[in-house]
Amino acid sequence: MLLQLQQKAPLFLSLILCSWWTFDGVVSDPQGTILKMRCSKHNASDVSIFHENLNATLQHLREQVRDQSKHFATAQSLKGHNPAYGLFQCRNYLSIPDCLACFDSAAVNARNCSVGLKWARILYDDCFLRYDNLYFFNLARDYPSSIFCGKQVKNSSMLASTAQEVLTNLNIVIPRIPNFFAATKTPVPNSHGLYIYAFAQCVETVSQSGCQDCLYHALINFHTCLPNSNARAYEAGCFMRYSTNAFFADNQTIDINHFLKQGSRDKGAIIGEVFGGAAFAFILLALFAWIRLPKTTKASIGDIIEATNLNGLVTYNYNELEYATNNFREQNKLGEGGFGAVYKGNLKNGKVVAIKKLNLCSSKRIQEDFESEVKLISNVHHRNLIRLLGWCIKDYDRILVYEYMENNSLDKFIFGKRKGFLNWKQRYDIILGMARGLAYLHEELHIRIVHRDIKPNNILLDDDLQPKIADFGLARLLHEEKYHLSANFAGTLGYAAPEYAIHGQLSEKVDVYSYGVVVLEIISGQKSKELKVNDDVEGEFLLQKAWKLYASGTPLELVDNTLESNDYDAEEVKKIIEIGLLCTQESATLRPTMSEVIGLLQYRGLLERPLIPILF
Repeated sequence: MLLQLQQKAPLFLSLILCSWWTFDGVVSDPQGTILKMRCSKHNASDVSIFHENLNATLQHLREQVRDQSKHFATAQSLKGHNPAYGLFQCRNYLSIPDCLACFDSAAVNARNCSVGLKWARILYDDCFLRYDNLYFFNLARDYPSSIFCGKQVKNSSMLASTAQEVLTNLNIVIPRIPNFFAATKTPVPNSHGLYIYAFAQCVETVSQSGCQDCLYHALINFHTCLPNSNARAYEAGCFMRYSTNAFFADNQTIDINHFLKQGSRDKGAIIGEVFGGAAFAFILLALFAWIRLPKTTKASIGDIIEATNLNGLVTYNYNELEYATNNFREQNKLGEGGFGAVYKGNLKNGKVVAIKKLNLCSSKRIQEDFESEVKLISNVHHRNLIRLLGWCIKDYDRILVYEYMENNSLDKFIFGKRKGFLNWKQRYDIILGMARGLAYLHEELHIRIVHRDIKPNNILLDDDLQPKIADFGLARLLHEEKYHLSANFAGTLGYAAPEYAIHGQLSEKVDVYSYGVVVLEIISGQKSKELKVNDDVEGEFLLQKAWKLYASGTPLELVDNTLESNDYDAEEVKKIIEIGLLCTQESATLRPTMSEVIGLLQYRGLLERPLIPILF
């Protein structure tokens, strides 16, 4: 009956359900409290086929819960080019009827969310349903974590310390327990009968290390709730919850002491890392002592992820990648640059990936450097940086496998077939997202990474048209003999800062210069190296034109003519043009850092530092 109701749901209900929902508290209905729901903003390319696949996937998931008494299930329907992958997870303390009721409630929301939309995530206290048109079953962390805090309890240091210990214990044992889940009940000392009820669970299709990493980052977030009476944290691949009120029966608990004794990881060290300081800054310092944190907001801190050696990377077989790309045929090629050719790959499990064959020389040093560079790249995680999924080595071939971006690269939207598609808000978000990604590379890692080749081709766009910087960390692997300007030059003329292109002087300000050029390209829709000729001007390149218009007081003449004048605020556009020019000043010392650029973008006032124009 519940699955039939969605067919009669009005459109406005569908639109309401596609926003974020957040509640707190525990209720008595089987599915519990809906914590979050999120829908994609983009349709599948063939809505009817995708709906057919989604219906089949949801039906198969339900059958597994009902007929096979499963608390965890995955399903997929791959008809046509619009596959639907689905994952459902019920808390293991629920009965199968209650689990099925939670699924039915989530499925109604999923179907209402999906008016051809590519993905949805519905999170309840008692279950989690997710579908996507891309394979995701092995992902432990692929979107920002969330924390939900209950009511604060005063004078409850003992409650807080007990909760800390309980959550830390679960963090340790869950990856060691079959099916990755446990529920515990722990008395709070000197509390007159108060208990901590806690539960943690990982998605069964993630690896043991992925489960551990997911829970570890969920654990970090709990300090913001303590000493509250209850809290929940969730990531893509895990869920943790504690409460002073029972939300499962006593006979659902297990003794985790046996699992605590396994392995060599010291519980006290984890507690010290996560809960050792009273303030968030001290916690971060304890966790990431090797990271130099900039002055940043709480939200940007959430982008930082602990580095682990090749954690979660897949080592692919060469034959598998050869099959996925039809033997690296030209028809599968997405693009080619200085780092090598990129191919669209369809793996046997249905996952679509981007496969890059690197152009490396065969010297022993270059080959030996490859693994260390991959380790570096694998430790870099940020919402505005493309994610490395795996790698492959065969003879002298070195291949990297990345997440696939269906919208391809930024150049297609500002110069190519999709020119004029982006409105001003989307362009602004891309400009800001690029700045955040570069600031992370320059200032938030334990090691500084200078990209060296920022250009629209290396800015990929996700389903929401948010930017993801590609090819970071690869410049040192290039065969240096390919570049005649400088033994250290690995950039692109037109985007490269003068001190780098001419003298080989490398610093973060090289990326700042390139970023400024791309900002001007996004605003103007004109290529930096394209010579524009008209009746009044004999011929000038983009940067030259931008500086002249700025000097003459007419910077808005630079704006792409595909943008409607009522689509943007003139003063805001003027300011961002100035930021682009500020980044392209000839002297590197006059250019801002990327964290300063973020501040300028988000601050609506006038620029306080002078622009020193380039003389042409």
